[in-house]
Amino acid sequence: MGTPCHFALFELQPSFNLDLDQLATRYRELARSVHPDRFADASEREQRLALEQSASLNEAYQTLKNPPKRARYLLAMGGHELPLEVTVHDPDFLLQQMELREELEDLADLDGVAAFKRRLKLAQDELNQSFAACWDDAAHRDQAERLMRRMQFLDKLTYEVRQLEERLDD
Repeated sequence: MGTPCHFALFELQPSFNLDLDQLATRYRELARSVHPDRFADASEREQRLALEQSASLNEAYQTLKNPPKRARYLLAMGGHELPLEVTVHDPDFLLQQMELREELEDLADLDGVAAFKRRLKLAQDELNQSFAACWDDAAHRDQAERLMRRMQFLDKLTYEVRQLEERLDD
């Protein structure tokens, strides 16, 4: 028995553009119905099933609420298996990565971090829009994959910015 489609769990059509508030509301509704605590007095089998359903629901929600993960999932749904690690042959992207990492290393105050975060958010929004425009067009599959890889990089960079922010805030 295969794992149900993440979109199907939430009664959504596969799409990159999602209403995240609607997704969160549906997640909370479903999470309440399969929460393991509701099955404390049930049989061992029912408890195990509730735990599995809860874990599947959590995984689906974490995937769908995160744009790079959602992009990867959509591409994989199309039968295009994507290795986690891949050598990138995009000089512009590699140069952008180096420049952003150097800039991040040079940040020394919260004002600089805030400005960097705003620029990073704009870049993420632009990538999200570009991906949404081409993800389901087989003729643009390579472009969608390149965009998804850029999205993953910016997502990781956002995490690193949050870590720096915490260190500077201490």
